[in-house]
Amino acid sequence: MRMLLTATMDTEAANQAVDDGTMSKMMQEMAETLRPESAYFTATGGARCCYMVFDMRDSAQMPPMLEPFFHAGAKVDLRPVMSMDDLQTGLASLGR
Repeated sequence: MRMLLTATMDTEAANQAVDDGTMSKMMQEMAETLRPESAYFTATGGARCCYMVFDMRDSAQMPPMLEPFFHAGAKVDLRPVMSMDDLQTGLASLGR
């Protein structure tokens, strides 16, 4: 299932990770683990934030996928999302 991960980093923890060089490594490791079809990095609410869209085959994947963000002090949201093709398929199945 296509999932949207939103991770909002704690500012103090993120500052430390940038200063000690671990932020880049963590993001690279997360990209290798999640293999996102897209990844975006921005600021939201005054904090660093990343958005990654990836395929999750089993909910048991959540702990290994999310723990690195939690350990870095991030607030994490995870939700299923659809592409435009998925939406069109779902709407067509309504039979209306």
